[in-house]
Amino acid sequence: MMALDTVDVKKKARVIMIDGGHRVRAHLHTLGIHIGDWLTVVERAPFRGPVLVEVNGSRLALGRGIASKVKVEIDGGVECLSAPIQEAETEQR
Repeated sequence: MMALDTVDVKKKARVIMIDGGHRVRAHLHTLGIHIGDWLTVVERAPFRGPVLVEVNGSRLALGRGIASKVKVEIDGGVECLSAPIQEAETEQR
């Protein structure tokens, strides 16, 4: 797991957690970013400038502060988001 503001340009990542309070989650929800969404980092501006991402067919500029609160897993990463979900389903049976 890593913060969105550290993802390399042209990398695809899946949102797995939002490390923030209600206001942060609500703001990202309004922008169309939700847990489970896939996004691509299009550009990272220099000098702690915004991170430009493409999500659900739209391009959005996120400030580094809020981008650092979005935790993602890189496409093809070692960790797999589906593993904990499968374990949770097994426990319910």
